[in-house]
Amino acid sequence: MSSKNQKRRRAPGQEHGLEQSASTASDTEQTHEGLTEDGLRRREFLQHAAGGLTLAAGVNSATQSRGDEGKKDHADQPAVVPLTLQVNGKKHELKLETRVTLLDALREYLGLTGTKKGCDHGQCGACTVLVDGRRIYSCLTLAVMHAGAKITTIEGLADGDRLHPVQAAFIARDAFQCGYCTSGQICSAVGLLGEKHAHSDADIREQMSGNICRCGAYPNIVAAIKDARDAETSKP
Repeated sequence: MSSKNQKRRRAPGQEHGLEQSASTASDTEQTHEGLTEDGLRRREFLQHAAGGLTLAAGVNSATQSRGDEGKKDHADQPAVVPLTLQVNGKKHELKLETRVTLLDALREYLGLTGTKKGCDHGQCGACTVLVDGRRIYSCLTLAVMHAGAKITTIEGLADGDRLHPVQAAFIARDAFQCGYCTSGQICSAVGLLGEKHAHSDADIREQMSGNICRCGAYPNIVAAIKDARDAETSKP
């Protein structure tokens, strides 16, 4: 019998075995992508499970983040302390944050807005007040530093309806234009006269150089301070 025409004989049941193997492989493939008890394919089940874990992790992270932010906000809150300020002869009981400047305490908490906020950097002098007779920039000092000190603002210079001599001299000499710097100029001038340093025009200009008048009323300011000085020295 020729080898080309010879057919390989299969053992009995071999064809059935091949069919059974193919069927088993197909069943195995279906088993790998089979259904779970709730009707989901395993691939879908794993995808849903992974998504759930990711969501849970995100929720936990967000909750922890909010908690940390709350703790941080609480820690960053400035301390509030009780404080007694004696301003223009009156005592005021306040509760202020330790970071509040004397200028803001006067304006925002006591309503004494005669003291002006100009540069808020101690460069213009509009916020000048008197503390125990000394002139200072109220924007550069904290209110808590002056508990018990005698603080005088522009509102406390006059004696009732009678103006302070410096106030009267500023009006008589027209030593202002817009008036924004005037309260600081007057308080500084009162402090200067108390220091007994206003001997000459040059002394006055030098000692008042920390108070800026953007309107340029310096000659009249010097004249007003000289008038107040002379009126004080001429008293019997």
